[in-house]
Amino acid sequence: MQRNLSSTGSVDWFPDTGVNQHVTPDLATLTTSEPYLGNDNLYVGDGKGLPISHLGHTKIYTPHRSFTLSNVLHVPAFTKPPLFVQKFCLDNNVYFEFHPHVFYVKDLNTHEIFLTGQSKDGLYALTKSSVTSVPQAYWSPCTSTFADLWHRRLGHPTTRIFQLLISKNKIICNKKRLNFQCQSCPLRKSSRLSLGPTGHKTSAPLELIFSDIWGPAPLFSSDGYRYFVIFVDAYTKYVWYYSLVAKSDVYSIFHQFQTLVERQFSLKIKSVQTDWGGEYRKLSIFF
Repeated sequence: MQRNLSSTGSVDWFPDTGVNQHVTPDLATLTTSEPYLGNDNLYVGDGKGLPISHLGHTKIYTPHRSFTLSNVLHVPAFTKPPLFVQKFCLDNNVYFEFHPHVFYVKDLNTHEIFLTGQSKDGLYALTKSSVTSVPQAYWSPCTSTFADLWHRRLGHPTTRIFQLLISKNKIICNKKRLNFQCQSCPLRKSSRLSLGPTGHKTSAPLELIFSDIWGPAPLFSSDGYRYFVIFVDAYTKYVWYYSLVAKSDVYSIFHQFQTLVERQFSLKIKSVQTDWGGEYRKLSIFF
């Protein structure tokens, strides 16, 4: 989602920590204004005094909130309108974060990114074209640990894709080269031999059922399960899945499974193959 910079005028704003006033050369930028009747001038670096025409207020609008610029000086002779960083932060409860080629305006409490802009002609600029919103999760200093973490979170992208994200300022990273210590990537690229013949020959459903249990999961499901058991029919390749609270539940689950499939196919289960784990041994007397 884009958050475009918009105000009543067309002037870009240049965040500046060395000024003590917001200044604009375009009166149309101000939403409210009144003529300045004082005798003060705005003095610039070479000592020259520039006359002040109006004093007013304006806002910067985004889809989620607006930002106030109060006590803005209208100085027609000014060329690049500075945004007084310290006053902008106080008025809007935000802070600036400057990086070599980009800057962010963040909420003082939640650290959510509200505005972001890039450098323009050696200055940081808030423009309509450069201000966009980026998911908060992507804005973190890039370290080896960070790179490995986000390599996994982003679905194991290649180094080329990661460098593309960096070049587009989606990830802040000072490292020129990224080396991921990922064990999964080489494994998924490796080939494996196909399985040989098993010797099992079935001619009808339920002649042979394979079964195995997985778990425990590191977290409970929303229904409180940490295990599951599957039953696979060797002939049809149908798979039945059951969630388990504990491994010992496989005894009662198997009875449910047997009732279901024997009615479904109008046949009897003839044989069951498992790894003979402890949870299955309770079924031996039943078998």
